[in-house]
Amino acid sequence: MPLETALLTVGALLVATVGVGAVWRVLDGRRRRASGRVDVVRLGLTPGRAAFVLFSTETCARCPQVRRMLHGVVSDRGALVVHDVDLTHRADLAAKNHVLSTPTTLLVDADAQVVARFTGVPRREAVIAALDELPALQDAS
Repeated sequence: MPLETALLTVGALLVATVGVGAVWRVLDGRRRRASGRVDVVRLGLTPGRAAFVLFSTETCARCPQVRRMLHGVVSDRGALVVHDVDLTHRADLAAKNHVLSTPTTLLVDADAQVVARFTGVPRREAVIAALDELPALQDAS
């Protein structure tokens, strides 16, 4: 392979890698509108109570950071709980809830309706904004 072709190939791969990394960084942790219901019994949630459901695994490096942030938000609000689901032991729940990567966090209202979905490490402000949209929590404030 000629030197020019090799350099152009390496340059193109470098540009593509930087582009994919930039897109991934922008999308990581963003709130996504979600729809559907969760199976309260299978997840072990308390019926009639809003909750964060954090899907993690034993090898997830970013999950402890998300767990600490969610517990901090919950301690400020007090009207909901954080429920941790370890997909290492409950892989069936990954397919059922369309979880493709960890950490994935769902905000579930008191009617078991998924209100928001965060894939990756969510920003605290985005989590609080999602909570502010829950009618039951607005009444409790």
